[in-house]
Formats: sequence, structure tokens, C-alpha cells
Amino acid sequence: MRQKSSEKSFGILFGIVFIIIALWPLISSGNIRFWALLVSIIFFLIAFVKPKIFKPFNKIWIKFGEILGIVIAPIVMGVVYFFVLTPTSLLVRLFGKDLLSLKLSKSLKSYWQKKENKIDMRKQF
Repeated sequence: MRQKSSEKSFGILFGIVFIIIALWPLISSGNIRFWALLVSIIFFLIAFVKPKIFKPFNKIWIKFGEILGIVIAPIVMGVVYFFVLTPTSLLVRLFGKDLLSLKLSKSLKSYWQKKENKIDMRKQF
């Protein structure tokens, strides 16, 4: 079951975003953006006085996030796969490593590996 964000937190979030937009020019000795400060104050007032006004906007925001997740997740996973895992795999193969001990060997009687440090499962914590 997915928990939806409340309308009040939606208003607070956008209030904070517009405060950041209003105060950002101060970093480079610029002027405060008063229009963004006014929008921020309006968002905060609505969020604390009558947050139900944000209900349709919150639904749109949640839908936007879901669509963004559907689009971005496969792209990020593809980038990780092709730019991290594939080169690592190629390097491991190039150097002839068998990290999982998957190569068959006729000289071995058994592939069983004895554990040196055994953990007592009766007292785990």
C-alpha cells in the first residue's frame, strides 16, 4: 500500500523551493527575488490555513513523480549496467580471474571448501 503525501507537506515543499529561488541570488551578491518570496509566503499560508486547496495540484505532482520514475529508473539502470558492470566484467575476464570459482578442474576430487571461521548460530546477537 502506497502512502500518499499530504497536501500540507506539498505546500511546505513548494514554499521552501520558492524561498530558495528568492534567496539564491544572494550567493552571488544579487538582489532578492521578491516575486518568489511572495509566492513562498502564499504557499506557506495556504499550507497551514487551508491545505485542501492543494489537493488537485498534489495529485498532479504525484502522477508526475510516478511517470518520472517509470522513465528515469530504466535509464539509470542501463547507464549503471553498460558503464559500470560491463567494463568491470570485461576487465575481470581480460585478467583471467574466476571470482566465483566456476571453472571446472579435473584435478580436483571435490569442489567443497572448508570454512575456517565458523559462526555459532545459537548466539547471533
